[in-house]
Amino acid sequence: MSNIVVPELGESVVEARVARWLKKEGDHVELGEPVVELETEKIDLEVNADRSGVIASIKRQEGEDVKIGELLAVLEEGVGAGPAKADGGSAAAAPASGNGSPQTNTPPSGASSPATSASDEPRSTPTARSIAKAHDVNLGTVQGSGTGGRVMKQDVQAALGGTKPPAENQAAPPRDTKPKAAPAPAVARPAPRVQGDRSETRQRMSKRRATIARRLVEAQRTAAMLTTFNEVDMTAVMALRARRKEAFQKQHGVGLGIASFFVKASVAALRAFPQINAEIQGDEIVLKNYYDIGMAVGAEGGLVVPVIRDSDRLSFADIELAIRDFAGRAQNGTLTLEDLAGGTFTITNGGVFGSLMSTPILNPPQVGILGLHKIQERPIAISGKIELRPMMYIALSYDHRIVDGREAVQFLVKIKEYIEDPGQLLIES
Repeated sequence: MSNIVVPELGESVVEARVARWLKKEGDHVELGEPVVELETEKIDLEVNADRSGVIASIKRQEGEDVKIGELLAVLEEGVGAGPAKADGGSAAAAPASGNGSPQTNTPPSGASSPATSASDEPRSTPTARSIAKAHDVNLGTVQGSGTGGRVMKQDVQAALGGTKPPAENQAAPPRDTKPKAAPAPAVARPAPRVQGDRSETRQRMSKRRATIARRLVEAQRTAAMLTTFNEVDMTAVMALRARRKEAFQKQHGVGLGIASFFVKASVAALRAFPQINAEIQGDEIVLKNYYDIGMAVGAEGGLVVPVIRDSDRLSFADIELAIRDFAGRAQNGTLTLEDLAGGTFTITNGGVFGSLMSTPILNPPQVGILGLHKIQERPIAISGKIELRPMMYIALSYDHRIVDGREAVQFLVKIKEYIEDPGQLLIES
């Protein structure tokens, strides 16, 4: 016998949720074969068998939260494939770890138990399965767009079309609208009419979404967070991109976006104001002499922040390639914990979703985050004349415990100067 346990989950991650069993009791597994999928606050990962054998018993069921080192299943080594026992002598009647309740309703030989029936479905993300379950969608009929045909959230949504939630979720029929008698001289009034679909769907928060919620509230509670704003004339950057985009694409195989300009500008501004590239540890301020810039990406299960390491040493092309790679892997769920670990400063771009202005929330333990927004033509006074210019509002949220308002404002002014005169970036990078 050998144990399958929750592995190390990466920096600062101590808990996971059993998202899906890929094998059921009695199934034969080979060395290195995936057995169970775990959902963490950052990524989903598969736990592989460290030897060949048969799943003798499953100790933690789908939806349960588990910690590093906890027992997930017992593997019986050196046993050939065969159905799980139905006489109560196998682990089918073993209690789930930690709750003391014996497992009942043992399935007949060769059948899946309710807790593990999802193993017969195609590979899919926890969010996709949650939506499919809520709307009674058979995942076997959905074409997956993720890596290896994995069914993603958008695949289920596309398959839904006009599908409505299950009947049990439908709203009750309208109440009687006949006016009720009332003591004179009050006038009887009909009850309000209920029209349309008023059903509700409940979904358990994913591990990542719950962690995002907790960390955002924690950031606002523990940091003295303020936000300062400025606006940037994007004329010079957009003109440079227009001149160089074809040559850049041909030479490097990637487009020249605006993100690389802001990464470079942020590094230069952080050099001038090092307390924004820092964190608080107890009663000490830790100033970072390296520049690991996190780029916030909206992924399927929630916001993730992959980190561009040593951004000060990278070229514009290196940065653009890194951003493209992160965006693609965030969508297909292949980011690793190493991709998300650390970071000294974060950039988030709400402009890609149409946001004109917002106040970004700090990504602890960082003390600064730069928010980019939609580029929009606005009338601007230039040398006594009104001109239409492509303008962007930028925002810096900062921890006032170690960053003063003067530094925060000057930091944004630096960003503005570098973007409006991008030649400075070439000189200083």
